[in-house]
Amino acid sequence: MKKIAVFTSGGDAPGMNACIRAIVRGAAYHGVEVFGIVRGYNGMIKGDIIPLNSQSVSNIIQRGGTILKSARSKEFMTTEGRQKAYNQLQEFGIEGLVAIGGNGTFTGAEIFYNEFKIPTVGAPGTIDNDLYGTDYTIGFDTAVNTALDAVDKIRDTADSHDRVFFIEVMGRDSGYIAIQCAIAGGAESVMIPENLTSVEEITAILQKGFDKKKSSSIVIVAEGDEEGNAQIVAKKIKDKMGENLDIRVTTLGHIQRGGIPTASDRILASRLGLGALEGLLRGEKNVMAGVVNNQLIYTPFHDTITKKKPVSEDLIRMVEILST
Repeated sequence: MKKIAVFTSGGDAPGMNACIRAIVRGAAYHGVEVFGIVRGYNGMIKGDIIPLNSQSVSNIIQRGGTILKSARSKEFMTTEGRQKAYNQLQEFGIEGLVAIGGNGTFTGAEIFYNEFKIPTVGAPGTIDNDLYGTDYTIGFDTAVNTALDAVDKIRDTADSHDRVFFIEVMGRDSGYIAIQCAIAGGAESVMIPENLTSVEEITAILQKGFDKKKSSSIVIVAEGDEEGNAQIVAKKIKDKMGENLDIRVTTLGHIQRGGIPTASDRILASRLGLGALEGLLRGEKNVMAGVVNNQLIYTPFHDTITKKKPVSEDLIRMVEILST
């Protein structure tokens, strides 16, 4: 394999640039020509493809976001769109791909291979940490630290005004950010999609705190919790506990996606980027590079896409015990 391309797709995550850098410099080390596809599958269809070299990725390891940008592509979901993408790759002589992204990215790559035999190896880039086949995903550690910084600041206000704060963090289908923020931020409770916590349970926890003369509380809510988002949950709690309860809601939103990646994310991204590249050069295809128990492994896209990555029961139990 003499020519490969790298692209980022789906939501951006801190550390994606470190991953791009590792892929490009790894390709230079192995004597392989490397291109960058701008704006993911959309750029692949349009031929927005640029040559990259070691100089191209200088001074990006500390930057958030992605220098290759990202975009959704409805056109790539069609056979005609994928045909256009294949034609563009042929124009450049590109023989293989490294995709940095999540489930949607890998689903598209698997379909693309089945139709046109262009092999892809993935690197898991998503703050949600919800991909089966790796202990941690690129961007997760930074997102947790960003959210935790906000939780710490909100705790000061909650304590000063004797308030209950419901803080919503990202995680439409995953509670990983929420559970780690709850433990590290000393939250009284956490609500995540993987573990149903009813409004009645939250009410009981808050009431128990008030009975012990606790003047303020923090509840972390993953945006995809079954009881609803933080606004909905807060209203349900207020309806049950009365108007005298001073409740505030903070939604952290996209602040969690940006920012300077932590050392942990830079190292993980570099390891996964180089691992994805070298796997591709060895003939791996339709797999995601991941780190499990500190070992680099490759998991088939099919498993990554279809298998659920559970949140540890120990972590859920820890929140309950430490909040008493």
